[in-house]
Amino acid sequence: MPRTYHQQTDFPVVDVLLSDDAFQYKLLTRDQALCWVHDGRNYKTLRPVVPVHGEKLDDFRCKYWNYFRKLSEFGENSPQEEAEALSAEFDQVFSSKTGYPALDERIAKSKDKKSELLMVLKHPELPLYNNDAELGARTQVRKRDVSLHTMTEDGTKANDTFLTIVQTAKKLGVSAYAYIYDRVSKRFRLPSLAELIMAKRFPEKDYDAG
Repeated sequence: MPRTYHQQTDFPVVDVLLSDDAFQYKLLTRDQALCWVHDGRNYKTLRPVVPVHGEKLDDFRCKYWNYFRKLSEFGENSPQEEAEALSAEFDQVFSSKTGYPALDERIAKSKDKKSELLMVLKHPELPLYNNDAELGARTQVRKRDVSLHTMTEDGTKANDTFLTIVQTAKKLGVSAYAYIYDRVSKRFRLPSLAELIMAKRFPEKDYDAG
């Protein structure tokens, strides 16, 4: 599947993918970034019985999210020294030994994913979690629960196209109805969604709305 994806020419090949740690995403792109929220949820599944283990878990989760907040402040204009400091701090945080075996095992698993969790240091434009993407796809899942699936390839393309337009317009604060009407009527009074995305991505630049 990865080889087929990279050899096809119908769609641009994505260089880096932000996802959870599911197996089907492995080797799909050149680089993979892991979602911090998904990784953090693994610590919520721990059920310590001994009170001191519960305290150890609470203390580490506090360190975990404090580090996450520092990492979230890293951006494209951040100096290389900051990236190196964050990388070193990651090693420090995730080398913790708490004496709670299940927690220590979980910490070690996070540490083994350092390159994926710190992909933002290589690609500062990346978010640290993919919740927005998952929420955007939830509409498709709910529709599938109701109508199961489309009957033709054209129907699938139409369904995916309109879902993408509606969800993208929603994220940009644009009326999907107004946008689709503008395009179908060929008035083209509204800027394209691509232009709006670029304007949001690079607010310092000017984009022709015509």
